[in-house]
Amino acid sequence: MSFIWPELLWLLLALPVLVAAYVLVLRRRKKFALRYASLDLVKEAMGRRVGLRRHVPPLLFLGALALLLVAMARPEATVTLPSQHETVILAMDVSGSMRASDVEPNRLVAAQNAAKGFIAEQPDNVRVGIVAFAGTATLAQSPTRNKEDLIAAIDRFQLQRATAIGSAILVSLATIFPQDGIDVAGFSYGDANGASRGTAGYGAGAPGSHGPVTKPVPPGSYQSAVIILLTDGQRTTGPDSIQAARLAADKGVRIYTVGVGTPEGKIVGFEGWSMHVRLDEETLKTIADVTRGEYFYAGTAPDLKKVYETLNAKLVMEKQKTEITALFAAAAAVLAIVSALLSLLWFNRIL
Repeated sequence: MSFIWPELLWLLLALPVLVAAYVLVLRRRKKFALRYASLDLVKEAMGRRVGLRRHVPPLLFLGALALLLVAMARPEATVTLPSQHETVILAMDVSGSMRASDVEPNRLVAAQNAAKGFIAEQPDNVRVGIVAFAGTATLAQSPTRNKEDLIAAIDRFQLQRATAIGSAILVSLATIFPQDGIDVAGFSYGDANGASRGTAGYGAGAPGSHGPVTKPVPPGSYQSAVIILLTDGQRTTGPDSIQAARLAADKGVRIYTVGVGTPEGKIVGFEGWSMHVRLDEETLKTIADVTRGEYFYAGTAPDLKKVYETLNAKLVMEKQKTEITALFAAAAAVLAIVSALLSLLWFNRIL
């Protein structure tokens, strides 16, 4: 547990002072009572003999005060809460290497089936968008809650050449933030911000220039959308993957990466070409790390299905650092009320 205003915890030092004052009042009351000559007057002054019970309400009140002081410091804790994600972008590799059959029946079909299962499990309030990428990246289906449209978009995948992982990230971001005017082509030619001329919140200038940009937010802090990126290879064209991931991190968007295939590589034939493809796990792990996401490896079709099941569970319930001031304030209120009620019940007075 941490605190937003930890300096206010110094106020807890006042509690021992209050305890000392309470003890002092009790001693003075006893001395005052012993001045009476009559034993009956002494008993009347001292009140009924209630033993330790008379200290319970003050102790409860002291506990309430301690909780209230802690609440003033605004405590935070990591708790599991329902996810606030409203949009999930599935960025799926449709390069020629996805026809490899090391993941039965082949990588593409296994990825399509796993994605369909993932979509079927999404809550009704979550919109899902689909980005297909090979040598370029395109928005195959804009974010929607219509699961039939999403499945139809996945079934329309056509294999193409090359792999542009960076383009997939940028198109996904452009889908999440359409008002930002993220330009994939401008980014490809060296614009680290992905900005286009005259777009709101971004700098103007030719590709390769660095104008003012929107203020970065902490990585992983954007709660309304996430990106799930699946690929079986390594970038062969398009924008730099890590640079694109940094843009996602600056916007607070998490990217969960899924690797399909083998790190040592495999020779795959496509349209008369033979190509050696290998899974670039290092880059996928870096993308996930930079954006505060997570990397998953799937070597078989069942593994891929389990990955999507795990992702679904993560997106429905998330661990978040949350302020829990209200809990401490509520506990303080309960202790204060109990203290007052016990004092009224036992002694017909409040403390």
